[in-house]
Amino acid sequence: MPITVLVTGSSRGLGLEFVRQCAARGDNVIATLRDPAKSPEVARLAKKVISLDVTDPTSVDALVGDLKGTPIDILINNAGVMGQDKQVGKLTINDFRTVFETNTFAPALLAQALIPNLKASTRKMIANISSELGSITQGVAGFSYAYNASKSALNRITVQMAKDLRRDGILVMTFCPGWNKTDMGGPSAPLEARDSIAKLLATMDTLSLADSGKYLRIDGSTIPW
Repeated sequence: MPITVLVTGSSRGLGLEFVRQCAARGDNVIATLRDPAKSPEVARLAKKVISLDVTDPTSVDALVGDLKGTPIDILINNAGVMGQDKQVGKLTINDFRTVFETNTFAPALLAQALIPNLKASTRKMIANISSELGSITQGVAGFSYAYNASKSALNRITVQMAKDLRRDGILVMTFCPGWNKTDMGGPSAPLEARDSIAKLLATMDTLSLADSGKYLRIDGSTIPW
């Protein structure tokens, strides 16, 4: 029986690749993006396309209303943005605010809003797309302070939400998809999105509630916090 997968930020990059591969394997894909008119491929592949600004509570409320009564097996919180604050002296409140709203607050609040849909499903998984740049242990210089911190915070939210939702049988995970050739990753990235997402989906298929709260790479190996 096909599962239903909701993907945020599905207009390009990793989000679009999630849509492509989930649709190809027979999943019912609900694709969300800011402007569906600009993404004809998504409209062709997804079962349902919904306009969504993940940082806008009114937009989220509209999504919840549209999906009332629809079971969601996997919520893929993929939408994310990068800041330009790569060194001390370049930090700004606007970078922190914008990046945290999209990368940290939005996944938590969207997951909260869709808990009834997840509880009604069979798979019951929240997949937060994080980054190894969010690892405090393995942190490196040269990347956005706001982006790195927002992913660390998302990881912490994942752990806490995993504990809270275990009683409902909902699996909550945080994944690093690797450094991919996308608009955000740039042309120098070593990985192709199609390969990374294929490996990530295969890993997701092996997970159970016992894995909830883990921080994993695409091959299922654990990333140190």
